Amino acid sequence: MPAVRGDGMRGLAVFISDIRNCKSKEAEIKRINKELANIRSKFKGDKTLDGYQKKKYVCKLLFIFLLGHDIDFGHMEAVNLLSSNKYSEKQIGYLFISVLVNTNSDLIKLINQSIKNDLQSRNSIHVNLAMQCIANIGSRDMAEAFGYDIPKLLVSGDTMDVVKQSAALCFLRLLRTNPDVIPIDSNGASEWTSRIVHLLNDQHLGVVTAAVSLIDALVKRNPKEYKACVSFAVSRLSRIVTASYTDLQDYTYYFVPAPWLSVKLLRLLQNYSTPEDAGVRVRLNECLEAILNKAQDAPKSKKVQHSNAKNAVLFEAISLIIHNDSEPNLLVRACNQLGQFLSNRETNLRYLALESMCLLANSEFSHEAVKKHQEVVILSMKMEKDVSVRQQAVDLLYAMCDKSNSEEIVQEMLNYLETADYSIREEMVLKVAILAEKYATDYTWYVDVILNLIRIAGDYVSEEVWYRVIQIVINRDDVQGYAAKTVFEALQAPACHENMVKVGGYILGEFGNLIAGDTRSAPNVQFQLLHSKYHLCSPMTRALLLSTYVKFINLFPEVKTTIQEILKQDSNLRSADAELQQRASEYLQLSKIVSTDVLATVLEEMPSFPERESSILAVLKKKKPGRVPETETLENHSLQPSPINHQNNHVNNHTNSNSNSADLLGLSTPVASTTHTSNANVLVDVLGDLYGGGVSTGSNSLNASQNNYNPKKFICKNNGVLFESELIQVGVKCEFKRNLGRLGLFYGNKTTIPLQNFSTVLSSPHLWVTKLAIQIKPIEPILEAGAQIQQLAIIECVEEYTDTPVINVSFVYNGVPQNVSVKLPVTLNKFFEPTEMNSESFFARWKNLGSNHDPQKSQKIFKASQPMDQVSTRTKLSGFGMQLLDGIDPNPDNFVCAGIVHTKTQQIGCLLRLEPNKQAQMYRLTVRSSKEPVSIEICDLLADQF
Repeated sequence: MPAVRGDGMRGLAVFISDIRNCKSKEAEIKRINKELANIRSKFKGDKTLDGYQKKKYVCKLLFIFLLGHDIDFGHMEAVNLLSSNKYSEKQIGYLFISVLVNTNSDLIKLINQSIKNDLQSRNSIHVNLAMQCIANIGSRDMAEAFGYDIPKLLVSGDTMDVVKQSAALCFLRLLRTNPDVIPIDSNGASEWTSRIVHLLNDQHLGVVTAAVSLIDALVKRNPKEYKACVSFAVSRLSRIVTASYTDLQDYTYYFVPAPWLSVKLLRLLQNYSTPEDAGVRVRLNECLEAILNKAQDAPKSKKVQHSNAKNAVLFEAISLIIHNDSEPNLLVRACNQLGQFLSNRETNLRYLALESMCLLANSEFSHEAVKKHQEVVILSMKMEKDVSVRQQAVDLLYAMCDKSNSEEIVQEMLNYLETADYSIREEMVLKVAILAEKYATDYTWYVDVILNLIRIAGDYVSEEVWYRVIQIVINRDDVQGYAAKTVFEALQAPACHENMVKVGGYILGEFGNLIAGDTRSAPNVQFQLLHSKYHLCSPMTRALLLSTYVKFINLFPEVKTTIQEILKQDSNLRSADAELQQRASEYLQLSKIVSTDVLATVLEEMPSFPERESSILAVLKKKKPGRVPETETLENHSLQPSPINHQNNHVNNHTNSNSNSADLLGLSTPVASTTHTSNANVLVDVLGDLYGGGVSTGSNSLNASQNNYNPKKFICKNNGVLFESELIQVGVKCEFKRNLGRLGLFYGNKTTIPLQNFSTVLSSPHLWVTKLAIQIKPIEPILEAGAQIQQLAIIECVEEYTDTPVINVSFVYNGVPQNVSVKLPVTLNKFFEPTEMNSESFFARWKNLGSNHDPQKSQKIFKASQPMDQVSTRTKLSGFGMQLLDGIDPNPDNFVCAGIVHTKTQQIGCLLRLEPNKQAQMYRLTVRSSKEPVSIEICDLLADQF
């Protein structure tokens, strides 16, 4: 056989060599044109071309196209190659079509017919080539033509494993480009659903790996339909985790069994909440524990590939633990494991550990465990070489901060701010300001922190920060004198930032009289100090200082003449800045013409600002949307900065009107406000979607059961993500006091387009009229892309009840109406008031409630669905709302609690006793109260938690 007849295609090799040897662009074009003319003549004139020659010329055309030249012939010859039985010829034909054939080409029908013939072939190689072409083109025509054929191949019992793999990946490609490709029957369920899910049990791990990617995309589209995959995924994961690396040799990567499949399974499970089936839940927890245990084992190889694969599975397992947020033991163990990575040599591991710990810090079960690593995190913030790791350390400090460590963390962040990278200073300033306000027990400390911020990083202090300190000072009489004294001292520094001048001008103009009794801060001294900064400031700040000067005329008549001379100066009266000119003129005339009484009325102190949510948090969310908890609010000191005019509000000639709404609970929870972000992916998983899949544009009714939704987890906690789908996330933050409750509902748009006609309504309100008095504040009808809005609901418990109210959220996405029904986390136990009792009074009351003929009690004996851990049990009982009484029960393993359910009409005393039997893995729960329905409801609610 001649050499040219080999698969090497010598003619093609010679042509490529000629092109590479061309000395200029012109020479290359000349050689290409010569070859194109030769190929065209061959295709037109020689009717006896065999498959090899067609393949060779088609390859040359493909190479010329890849060099950037247009190809307008040869398509039919490529299509003819598809009918060849030789692999190399068929492969080149499919390759040419995938690259050069337009989806609108007249040849599509011929191509589709050839593909259909190959799909029906018994040669697995031909079938795979056909599916590869379908996936590469991925057009709607392809999806419509083969939408039934591909899934049929996938679930067929006689299909070879290698074909199943390709079918799963091809189907996934069509699903991404054409979400409506799945054939739907009259009942709305895919006819392939069950068999696709069962692929997770396939013996061939390659098929399982491909199927998991497909199922993950299908789950994101319709979680309810594919919910059965949870048990299969847990079962498969269990087999992989418990297997030795020698059991799965073909899929073991550096002694780690099937790491890619493990990661995909763990991500698949993150589409759902904690499994409801107790057996599946226990098995999943065992898998997660096994992964955490393996992380402690000595490495089986020193190569980096081994540690990378092992850690990839570990971090994904930790992500699932955080997502479920239901197992305190696992959360604490995950935190301890991540804590070990904080001192690892690998920079990437330290970064990922800090990132995951940020999420753990937001869980009420693991927050305390995260705080134990505070010193190491502070050291990372100061000493890390990589700025991204330092940034992540700052984020973690912000997340782990609470009342017990706020002063230490804020001080460390302030100290670091002086040498921090310029790229993170502005964000640090915002975080320090938020923490100082959120956890300030002494407002003098808060004032000191903000003034230090301005001194250290004045250029990075946004207007919202200095607006905010002014509002808090105005709203709190006890700090006004201290603020005036502190800012006066700060202004005496030789180099004083302009933001400090703004704060000083505003505060001294309002409260300078509080420190005027000291000769060191006499009225004239205050004025001269401020005016010494006047010529260094921008026109905007000068305008603010002019407002301060005219207020000085009212506070300190002795400086009136001096100030009038300043106002008369040409630099003010004839200033090129219209605002300065107008202020100087008006203030001068005001000081001359108006009587003292009228002047005092016009220039009286600013009224208090209405209590609202701080806008500093909104600014931080806008800058770093992925790093701020969506349900976070400034709990203790929520004051929205009404837009303070840069010019000190001109002159406050309005009277003081109190617009504060009554705070029924005595809690400073913010009222509804809108927080917009600029990033459309603000609510999306920070790791991204490995397997793609866009948002379906088809009509949807997003029932809560279809998505990540488990209302039971809120029985013992008050905040978190209530509901989440691919379109919207609903978060909640609750506060209760006696028979009153307040819910902050947070609606986040996860899409890239606005949600129209956004509204919420209580489902069947007539059913709750006699049980709960519910007031839901209205919200804006449009939820912008990537934005979040908050809605306030006030709830009063009128009398005892069962079940919980449902709120319907409706909106229009991409022209398609959507509806979400979510149960509000307002169970009866939320209205508990913890009650302290000694042993004698507890058992006397216990006996009294159970001694009559019809005991007012409820009792359940049930098997533990989770590991019986004392710490976890105490945490849940405390979160349930009753007072956990220590040293009451003679058996130290038992738990007893007492509380009072408050309703508008009466108070219902309630006692509880939980008796664990670790040997039998059983619980006996007994609840006694003055009303039997209450006992039954409390018993039912709590039994689900164990």
